[in-house]
Amino acid sequence: MDHESHSEVTVLLRQWRAGDPLALDRLTPLIYAELHRRAHHYMKNERPGHTLQTTALANEAWMKLIDASSVDWKDRAHFFAIAAQMMRRILLDRARSRHRDKRGGGAFRVELEVIPDLSSMRDRELVAIDDALEALARLDPRKAKVVELRFFGGLEMQEIAEVLGISEVTARRDWSMARSYILKEMGGRAPG
Repeated sequence: MDHESHSEVTVLLRQWRAGDPLALDRLTPLIYAELHRRAHHYMKNERPGHTLQTTALANEAWMKLIDASSVDWKDRAHFFAIAAQMMRRILLDRARSRHRDKRGGGAFRVELEVIPDLSSMRDRELVAIDDALEALARLDPRKAKVVELRFFGGLEMQEIAEVLGISEVTARRDWSMARSYILKEMGGRAPG
């Protein structure tokens, strides 16, 4: 998406929020392709027989976003930050329901230097990351939000800074500190 499209998305989000019914019609093709691309990132290496497909994840997130009428969309980055939260919740709800009784059994280390392919993680790893992120959120909500936007949302540091209204330097510092906290919480062992 180029800069002109980013601006158009922001304008359309604001028009949609203000009640313009045509804004959603114009917004959908601009947003949905990106939403589907992000869902594909999550799902591309999913194990065979997985019940959730890329299009289903994108559709479920899109429907939840459309229903989020009370959100005051600031811009494109804010929209995709909320989309990341929704996709994270969808994936975690499914992982938790499949493995409700299988928790525990060793700690592991997840590489948080780069944005992961979440679909290649086992459900228990994804749940463990979420548990560590929830613990961090109780201590420092902003740092937890930085991790969520980067790790689950795939946002760049500049976009994270925009969404949170902080400097890029602060976003990078928060990312570094939060990453250390989560790795410590997870025990530092490699995924098995």
